[in-house]
This record gives sequence, C-alpha cells and structure tokens, in this order.
Amino acid sequence: MIEIRMHGRGGQGTVVASKILADAAFKDGKYAQSFPQYGVERRGAPVVAFTRIAEHENELAVRSNIYEPDHLVILDPTLIGAVDVFHGLKEGGWVIINTPEPPEKFDVDPKYRVATVDASGVAIKYRLGSKTQPIVNTAILGAFVRATGIVTLNSLLRAIQENSPAKKEENVKAAEEAYNSTKIKNRGNYGN
Repeated sequence: MIEIRMHGRGGQGTVVASKILADAAFKDGKYAQSFPQYGVERRGAPVVAFTRIAEHENELAVRSNIYEPDHLVILDPTLIGAVDVFHGLKEGGWVIINTPEPPEKFDVDPKYRVATVDASGVAIKYRLGSKTQPIVNTAILGAFVRATGIVTLNSLLRAIQENSPAKKEENVKAAEEAYNSTKIKNRGNYGN
C-alpha cells in the first residue's frame, strides 16, 4: 500500500486533489481511499488530506490518518517550516512542492527525493482561481504523477475531467503542463 499526505491551505483544492488522485488510481485498476483531516476550515488555513492506494482491497482496512506517508504533496511552500510537513515521511519518499524554485533550493534531507513545479503559475495561466489565490490542485497532481509514476497520466487526466467542479478542460491542460515542466532531484536508487 502507498500512503500520500497532502499539505495545503484552504482554497487551494487540497481535498479535491486527494479525491482526484484516488479516482485516478481506481481507473488504473487499483484500490484507493481519500479523506481530509477536518479542523477549522477557512480560506488560507492549513489543510491536510490523505490518499491510500493499494493493489488489493483488503489493504485498505485501515481508516486512520496517515502518520508515516510514503510521499508528500505540498501545495503551499510557506507551510514548510510553519508546519512539520516532513513528520513521519519514509526514507526514499517523494516531496512534491508547488514552487517556481528548483528542487536544489530546498534544504530537504537527502534521504528524500524532491520535485518542484510552478503549480501556482500554471493555475494562473489557465485562470484556475485568481491571481492572488490560484487553485493549484490539478497542476500539483501532474507533477506528482511525473515524479512517482504511481498512476498513469491518462488516468489522472480522465479523473480530472470527471471530478473537477469547474473548468474541466483548463484543469486537464494545467495537469499536462505541470507534468511536462516538473523539475526532479534525487531520482536515484529508490523504490516508488
């Protein structure tokens, strides 16, 4: 089973990203679950969502939050340092960060792999959200798929088309562009 924890802020689409990723896994013939950690939800407040992906249904019997994720998706880089986003991340895990900066710019323990993508810039280009509050969920998922290969790009695009609440074509294009513009560090000798 693969466990993914997503960190974002209210209004960025973190919870929807988790659901879309789970649906993409399902389209690839896997089993999946997604759920958010609810607290005081408001625009700009930290939000956490979880996705589990498994080859067999019985692996998804666990229903708790994800405390030791295989991979992290960080929709807002200001959360790094403000929240312990790396807590419990397994060695060799991917850290996907929404930023125009290259992966080398981040002081991330070398036992993790890092990928970055300017998901905010891509979202603004496709008018997803506003310039001051872009909705980056589909773009960051494109980067996640590029880095990890856990689900196929085709399944992700189909899941986006079916699950995006608005601007379906723009969201698909954002995911494709982010997939193609993801910067990767530490590809190395790690398993997915």
